Amino acid sequence: MFYIKEIKQEDVELYWKLRLEALKTNPEAFGATYEDSVKTPISEVVKRIQNESDNYILMAFTERDQAAGMVGFRREQGIKLKHKGMIWGVYVSPEYRGKGIAKELLKEVINRGKEIEGLKQINLGAVTTNQAAIDLYKKLGFETYGIEKNALEYRDQGYDEELMTYFYK
Repeated sequence: MFYIKEIKQEDVELYWKLRLEALKTNPEAFGATYEDSVKTPISEVVKRIQNESDNYILMAFTERDQAAGMVGFRREQGIKLKHKGMIWGVYVSPEYRGKGIAKELLKEVINRGKEIEGLKQINLGAVTTNQAAIDLYKKLGFETYGIEKNALEYRDQGYDEELMTYFYK
């Protein structure tokens, strides 16, 4: 079993360790790189923790308080964009995959979004090589609206990204 919580300042080191693991384990899946991120001082990471209803990071923990997965959410800013939110940094450690953790993290973001006044959609992108993630997003109601060719490039390899959105009815 596992539980989900919004990370707080005291969780930053656990979060950053998991984030670096994500960047190292699946470098093709994220815009950030391990090589750049590992140089970031923990004090800078602490400053990024917003804990607002429209800008937060959720983590899933095992019953032994082991960090198992994470997801970030950020609402767009500005009059013309604030109807949209963005999911970023979805990751589950390999040893915990297949247990429904990503699904529960995403469902929590979707449910929280219902409470944000004026939020009409949540966008995300997934590299097209990650079919398991794309299938999960579709099961949760995300729809594909495009493919960005060569969206990410890492070590001379290009990766296309499937762009998806969840519309609140």
